[in-house]
Amino acid sequence: MDMNATRIAVVTGASRGAGKGIALALAASGTTVYVTGRTSADGQADLPGTVAQTADEITARGGVGIPVIVDHSDDAQVAALFDRVRSEHGKLDILVNNAIAIPSALTKKGPFWEKPLDLTDLFDVGMRSSYVSSFYAGPLLAANGSGLVVNTSSFGGSCYMHGPAYGAGKAAVDKMAHDMAVDFKPFGVAVISLWMGLLKTERTMAAFAANPAMYEGLAATAESVEFPGRIIDALHRDPSLMERTGQVLVGAEIAQELGVTDVDGNQPPSHRPFLGDPPTFSAAVVE
Repeated sequence: MDMNATRIAVVTGASRGAGKGIALALAASGTTVYVTGRTSADGQADLPGTVAQTADEITARGGVGIPVIVDHSDDAQVAALFDRVRSEHGKLDILVNNAIAIPSALTKKGPFWEKPLDLTDLFDVGMRSSYVSSFYAGPLLAANGSGLVVNTSSFGGSCYMHGPAYGAGKAAVDKMAHDMAVDFKPFGVAVISLWMGLLKTERTMAAFAANPAMYEGLAATAESVEFPGRIIDALHRDPSLMERTGQVLVGAEIAQELGVTDVDGNQPPSHRPFLGDPPTFSAAVVE
């Protein structure tokens, strides 16, 4: 892997939240980052942020930000994105599958049958979209002879979190990373699923502000949205990256191992003690 060459990355769902933070963290090393999302102008979404604003900040930080409006429920738009990457750069080094539909009732209390059926939207943009982006990125990554695919995930892949729709979606991208790693391994491309902690996204910070007393303890351990991006950057540079391929990694734990700190210099804690362990998959391969 030639670190003197410009890295090319695609971060999906990067108008705001984790995707934006990851894209910004990757930009610090001069990476060219394609950022995707549906929000092209302020006011289109309930929360602030657009793909152009993220791209501009990437460029201001020393990278090259390229905004691309993509609806990740539309396969043709996703195919066009990677055709553009191929045309403009002929390669891809990092793919971060972060785009996800967040239904408004996701955190509503109660059994799943009392929640709207549109919680299954995250099976499309979230689970399926991670597969589709990886499908179209696959030839570019394989041609490199090295690279990294990251599915952003959470402890919801193992414990009960927000109900069965959310849990199924996260468990799926975890297993997808394991299985894609089998196919990518001969090409030197690593695939991992990254369990992020509670992030200081725009949505989370609004909840903290609305009820500071309730969330005081959680706020103290929350991770910045750039923390996962710092981890991804370090993983891509790690000479032992391929030894981790196919694994579900707890972000806070791998950060400590690689010497990665958050933007404030702190080392966020792992939530494994009370949320549980990542899954262990069989090494068997049935073709």
